[in-house]
Amino acid sequence: MAKIFESIRIKDIEFKNRIVMPPMCMYSSDDSGYANDWHFIHYATRAIGGTGLIIVEATGVERRGRISDRDLGIWDDSHIVGLAKIVTLCKKYGARIGIQLGHAGRKCEVESEEIIAPSPIAYSSRYKVPRKMTKEDIDDVINAFKEGARRADEAGFDLIEIHAAHGYLINEFLSPLSNKRADEYGGSLENRARFLKEILREVRKVWPENKLICVRVSAEDYVEEGNHPEDLANILNLVKDEGVDLVNVSSGAVVPAMIKAFPGYQVKFAEVIKRETNLPVIAGGLISEAEMAEEIVANNRADMVFLGRELLRNPYWPLEAAKKLNHEIDWPLQYERSKK
Repeated sequence: MAKIFESIRIKDIEFKNRIVMPPMCMYSSDDSGYANDWHFIHYATRAIGGTGLIIVEATGVERRGRISDRDLGIWDDSHIVGLAKIVTLCKKYGARIGIQLGHAGRKCEVESEEIIAPSPIAYSSRYKVPRKMTKEDIDDVINAFKEGARRADEAGFDLIEIHAAHGYLINEFLSPLSNKRADEYGGSLENRARFLKEILREVRKVWPENKLICVRVSAEDYVEEGNHPEDLANILNLVKDEGVDLVNVSSGAVVPAMIKAFPGYQVKFAEVIKRETNLPVIAGGLISEAEMAEEIVANNRADMVFLGRELLRNPYWPLEAAKKLNHEIDWPLQYERSKK
């Protein structure tokens, strides 16, 4: 039996397999952040194709927290209806469904919005210099994540993923490359983790105990003075008691850096996080072959595997992977004639 197709249970949530579609921005909303037909078809298709966990793209908890003016939003109760339709469709076809709650921080590219960050340092010369966040700003964003979690629960999601990776706001607090504060939110590792810790604490007040909280991290900054996998493991150990159930391990993008990417290049980071925190982890990075995905989980290097670009290219990858691994799974009745 292929382990990638074994079910896995975390708390009360059981996933039919260990295949994850990670959050990937579609830039297909309108300026108000509403889900539309593109989102309904895009996510439901991956559910029909057999993906076990689908995580909806980075969804802004504030208008100024969007990466672009075409990002999905969850800053208003009116967003719930469209997001709930995504949930209903994906669950109908057998997938578990999560949503990534995010704030772009200094990487917001919406011209009409004020840009905020822990420190007034631009990501690059192409970006605006952000305003340094006050304590009031910090409290406002923490509350925005809390309200986003409440709305995600009302929409019916099984999981929320707190976006603490890829150089967006939470990651900007975590990394010494972007956080130069001299108050309780900067300096030491414990201080840099405080923002994430306070977000998790507030989110847990409104997010049901039986549902899952995942944190996505950039485990490697690819700059010597930045964070490395052991640092992220230490950060997660500082915050995990606030309710972290799962870690989605990625890397990079807090500062421009050269990254040597190849299939599975981030798996070693996930192994460190898993070993040092004892938390379940999702690993990935340019994985496209069924045999590689199987090796990762079969050797307990990770608990689940994410496939990003590959699931964009091929929504039915799980069906094909099962054939390659000689593992029998149910196909959609409408497609069974093409199974052999």
